[in-house]
Amino acid sequence: MDIKNYPAEPYRVKVVETVKMTTREQREKVIKEAGYNTFLINSEDVYIDLLTDSGTNAMSDRQWAGMMMGDEAYAGSKNFHHLEETVRDIFGFKHLVPTHQGRGAENLLSHIAIKEGQYVPGNMYFTTTRFHQEANGGIFVDIIRDEAHDASKEIAFKGDIDLKKLEKLIDEKGAENIAYVCLAVTVNLAGGQPVSMENMKAVRELTNKHGIKVFFDATRCVENAYFIKEQEKGYEDRSIKEIVREMFSYADGCTMSGKKDCIVNIGGFLCMNDDELFQKAKELVVVYEGMPSYGGMAGRDMEAMAIGLQESMDFSYIEHRVKQVRYLGEKLKEAGVPIVEPIGGHAVFLDARKFCPHLKQGEFPAQALAAELYLESGVRSMERGIVSAGRDIHTGENHKPKLETVRLTIPRRVYTYQHMDVVADAVIKLYEHKEKIKGLKFVYEPEQLRFFTARFEHI
Repeated sequence: MDIKNYPAEPYRVKVVETVKMTTREQREKVIKEAGYNTFLINSEDVYIDLLTDSGTNAMSDRQWAGMMMGDEAYAGSKNFHHLEETVRDIFGFKHLVPTHQGRGAENLLSHIAIKEGQYVPGNMYFTTTRFHQEANGGIFVDIIRDEAHDASKEIAFKGDIDLKKLEKLIDEKGAENIAYVCLAVTVNLAGGQPVSMENMKAVRELTNKHGIKVFFDATRCVENAYFIKEQEKGYEDRSIKEIVREMFSYADGCTMSGKKDCIVNIGGFLCMNDDELFQKAKELVVVYEGMPSYGGMAGRDMEAMAIGLQESMDFSYIEHRVKQVRYLGEKLKEAGVPIVEPIGGHAVFLDARKFCPHLKQGEFPAQALAAELYLESGVRSMERGIVSAGRDIHTGENHKPKLETVRLTIPRRVYTYQHMDVVADAVIKLYEHKEKIKGLKFVYEPEQLRFFTARFEHI
């Protein structure tokens, strides 16, 4: 692997946080007390934390300076207006409703846009998104291209919607029975896979014919824009900001978790162009979040988000961000470790089916692998497989996704290439004695979003 292909960090370190080094004996106690669920481990017991890139970012000096300009007025905060202006400039949407984080926006959208029994097609499910859709009477339908479910298939834009699947759904169910199309950019559970601009245009053209709205899950839209610039013909000379603006021109609105590509620690928003939907969202945000001009965020957080969104448009930032992830993935590939390919924008996904072929899916191989990686090295990761998929709300049976993965998620502007070397070495070492990894069973299973708080023990 040629290190020259990977740019140095486009930032200087100003503040450091000391991390605790633990022994294997200490980690054995920690993981057992956590019920073999990495979500239940205290952060002070983690060496390198790759649980998520959500809210784990390092903010810039400009963002911290902006925090000091927080206008904490209950209504009409100047920071809200700054955020609104920034989102309009970059995304192009007419209306903005701030929320405490992305799932707050998902909740609002599901309430106002879904009628009981309507279908919500999307390019692969996401846990909280599908929960809100189903909780509000919607029926999720996966319309992602088939290749996205094959971890070893290395093709560009695996996150694309299969237009034939969408057209078939419209023909069978009727356009009036489709709430909206939920198009994620990028697709998290497919391995952080991007969607092509060509596909977004085609989805927009098809839905326009039938009067169906399209809402993007914009959580990692800047990463998606980088892949378009890198891999889609005609965009190599376009700026990240120009690409993002065109992406959202093919949508009626979006939900956004600002904890990712806005490079902050908390916050989100819902955007739309429709005046009537906006009025409903403003009325409902008061019930669930707060006033329409803060919606669950402090003024200082809105200011940091506006600045972070502007900073994310910088090519040097996003190139390093995506290539740092790629660096880790390429090191694992060179060692023969099975991962989801191609390498996505925010994480490297270990293929737990191939990593632990001796474990059946019902023995939770990805959960077991994540627990064992922590025990081996102090590196915290996350299960993204049968546990995260949950149960069918009608039959109670486990959803059984084709992808059974462990997500090594890289926070923004936090770790160095040397940290990626440590992670790679830990995974490779674990792979060398993978047959010793034991399967797990539930000892506590919550009814909703079980992966957050479930507890397990070895079979």
